[in-house]
Amino acid sequence: MKRLLFASLVGASAVTAPATIQTRTIEYQQGETTLAGVLVYDDAINGPRPGVLVVHQWLGLTEYEKSRAVMLAKLGYVAFCADLYGKGIRPKDTSEAGVLATKYKTNRPLLRARVNAGLDELKRSPLVDAKRVAAIGYCFGGTTVIELARSGAELNGVVSFHGGLDSPTPADGRNIKCKILACHGADDPYISAADLAAFENELRTHQVDWQLIAYGGAVHSFTQPMAGDDNSKGAAYNKAADQRSWEAMKQFFAEVLK
Repeated sequence: MKRLLFASLVGASAVTAPATIQTRTIEYQQGETTLAGVLVYDDAINGPRPGVLVVHQWLGLTEYEKSRAVMLAKLGYVAFCADLYGKGIRPKDTSEAGVLATKYKTNRPLLRARVNAGLDELKRSPLVDAKRVAAIGYCFGGTTVIELARSGAELNGVVSFHGGLDSPTPADGRNIKCKILACHGADDPYISAADLAAFENELRTHQVDWQLIAYGGAVHSFTQPMAGDDNSKGAAYNKAADQRSWEAMKQFFAEVLK
């Protein structure tokens, strides 16, 4: 009886043992450039599962993106934080970040090549079901995941959080094969009404399946606590918009990654 009880307790412990979130830095290539991304997953889950590419804001790959990847792993996804700038290239301040981000935003083919390299690396993981993949991005990264869709990449959906919503090459909307969710601060001073209208028109013209959610009272960077809380600066954290947009993303993934 004691042996049976001990075995039962051991079995119960094995079933209820807490999952361990694993984090691994992975080097990969885009052309001649070495990049260093971060793969995050729950090792308690067996077999391939949906994957989510996470694309950083203009300061490069930081602890912020890694924390979002951990949140995704806890939801059962494999998350891969892409590195668009290159191994060891991390802006020291916003001035350096502005120069780097502009380099890629003004060279959309290069931007698309960099983000596609990250997508390919995610899909190569044996932990990932390559037929169920999405991408999310913040600020500069939000702009980037929309460019990923415009590149004709094979994935199920992209989510832009306070990303740039413009339409520099409207004809490229014809290449979009996935669904799009754009989570936007309704008071974001960096997104003009003309750009927003052009973005919507591009998606309508090419009959893309898209959603745009505008959060009242939210400005740029509304998901990022490090942005502070002063809306007058144009970029500030908004707890309600952060939580609502994350829930919108979860609902979107339940649809596109089912």
